[in-house]
Amino acid sequence: MKLFVAALLSVFTASVVCGFKPVDCSDVYKSGQTVSGIYSIYPAGDVPVWVYCHMISDGKDEDKGGWTVIQRRMDGSINFYQPWEKYKRGFGTTEGEYWLGLENMYQLTHKNKYMLRVDLEDFEGRKGFALYSSFSVGPEADGYKLHVSGFNDGGAGDSLNSHNEQKFSTFDKDQDTHDKNCAKLFLGGFWYTSGCHHTNPNGVYLWGNDDTHHAIGDVWYYWKNNFSTGLKSISMKIKRVS
Repeated sequence: MKLFVAALLSVFTASVVCGFKPVDCSDVYKSGQTVSGIYSIYPAGDVPVWVYCHMISDGKDEDKGGWTVIQRRMDGSINFYQPWEKYKRGFGTTEGEYWLGLENMYQLTHKNKYMLRVDLEDFEGRKGFALYSSFSVGPEADGYKLHVSGFNDGGAGDSLNSHNEQKFSTFDKDQDTHDKNCAKLFLGGFWYTSGCHHTNPNGVYLWGNDDTHHAIGDVWYYWKNNFSTGLKSISMKIKRVS
């Protein structure tokens, strides 16, 4: 733990001393920091925000380093059934499971254009991804509305398109167009729709297939074509489009 904290302080100190205040992980990558890990960024000015930067490239232009992870599930260690204020500000542990925060997402995406990549893995080791050429989150006054388009299939299918132009909802702030509270029904927080969801990445960590309670898990419907198969891992990450 001491080594981890020391590493964080080292990164922060270097940024301050050099006067370098990266807006996102794209800036970090361009500065020569090409190792995936935890870095401080400054989406809203002078206040640092700790994020996980994914710097590994698979050789494709759209996946070269500089991805800012905005959401990550990997082991069920963090409870994602959280109130509005938590989803607004962010929660979790940057080295593990976390949600970056709606306000941070807004501050990042209203100034520059971003793409979104969603990486999925199941409990059998199979992987897939969905790529969207445009992603942004609106201001709080507009309900932190989601804007996403330009789907490119990496084997996962498109489970996010129906959530486009939806406001964010939690159990204590219902902004969906369903006649009930989708966050309460499906135990998460997300840009729920009139039919609630085709993906529920912030739902219950299911540890595989479980249909005891309909669609409450961390599912991505069009990958498995069902609402009962929870994901071993899911990460949502964004990168600036030049």
